[in-house]
Amino acid sequence: MSGADSDSAGAALGRLLAIMARLRDPQHGCPWDLRQSFATIAPYTIEEAHEVADAIERNDLEALRGELGDLLFQVVYHARLAEEAGAFDFAAVARAIADKLVSRHPHLFDPDAAGTPPARGAWEDHKIRENRSRAGGGDPSLLADIGRALPALLRAHKLQKRVARVGFDWPGPAPVLEKLDEEIAELRAALSAHAAPERVTAELGDVLFTCVNLARHLGVDPEAALRGANARFERRFRYIEERLRRSGRRPEDAGAEELEALWREAKAQEPAGG
Repeated sequence: MSGADSDSAGAALGRLLAIMARLRDPQHGCPWDLRQSFATIAPYTIEEAHEVADAIERNDLEALRGELGDLLFQVVYHARLAEEAGAFDFAAVARAIADKLVSRHPHLFDPDAAGTPPARGAWEDHKIRENRSRAGGGDPSLLADIGRALPALLRAHKLQKRVARVGFDWPGPAPVLEKLDEEIAELRAALSAHAAPERVTAELGDVLFTCVNLARHLGVDPEAALRGANARFERRFRYIEERLRRSGRRPEDAGAEELEALWREAKAQEPAGG
């Protein structure tokens, strides 16, 4: 980034920080913004992150620009709340991530390690070491820093990836598929035995967790895979609705066999792998 670009970015960020301060001004701020807290803003933060992912999925760069701005505003918002509480400010957030990036890329920023390519998995190893170094008086687990508020698919993936770093893993996708068969059998058994809902929920959770493990071993992002499945489902059901609409009907007017036939018709019209 050139000096001019850096100045422009700094000015734009300074304006955003000033707007945030104005929104939270105790005497003249926005009533809605003044009522907010970390907890009330957190759902919006998660929502904005998903909207960023959606814009990327659609390859809509114009939308991505706006969504990244919305996500940046969430960071600014949380930093402002922390500053008001006397904990830290936005500058501290920026310094912390800059320091972290430098420490995790010694091959780029450490003169003694310059030109030495990083070992595979070095970033994750560094995170593990950082977590252990912070564990004095805290949680010493390798899993301690994996947020509980993450979407369940993402958290499952992170948990599995983290323990794999220390050798707790399947050797490849084939045994994971066998484990998936085992978990499905256990779910079938629970259903056949009319087990309590809690047990059925647990068995289904094991199936989903194993599916995430399979995706990881196949090099597939489980969240992206599920988004794709959602998109296919929506596209096919919209096809059913349109076909029925032509005859003045709705899905609830059709029987199960007709709906299934239209589903197969919609699926047949899609390109292979679509």
